[in-house]
Amino acid sequence: MDENIPARGYPRSSRKMVSCFHHYKVEIFNEVLDRNIAEMNHRFSETSTRLLICIASLDPRDSFGRFNHENLLELASMYSVEFDPEEQYHLDGQLKIYIDMMKRSDVFCSCGSLANLALKLVETKEHLHFPLVYRLITLTLTLPVAAASVERVFSA
Repeated sequence: MDENIPARGYPRSSRKMVSCFHHYKVEIFNEVLDRNIAEMNHRFSETSTRLLICIASLDPRDSFGRFNHENLLELASMYSVEFDPEEQYHLDGQLKIYIDMMKRSDVFCSCGSLANLALKLVETKEHLHFPLVYRLITLTLTLPVAAASVERVFSA
């Protein structure tokens, strides 16, 4: 690793010498890393990344530790077909009451996933008290499936 080799990107006549370590760390590793980052940026647009962050705000694990009121309102505004402006206004109030109630309840804090949370809401009939929050939860449960189906159709 200590021996010197000609650096890439220079004419043969004036080629600079670098160590093998430098060659692999700087010239090869950084190039591979740059390509991976470019591929990830290509696959995950800013909108889809923002969507995933908003969906994660509903995660019931760690006693709703990731709950973020603003992200959930943003998620509802992204899907204005599902939530008209009046419903978005009412969702704001429902979310405040919903999170207070969920954090106090052992039944809901023990839910390990969003799907289990939706089932518990129906079992306890809380989905009737928080219909807009329940709609937001069901929307987030169907989004990944719908997105994958659409992507599969267009890539075939």
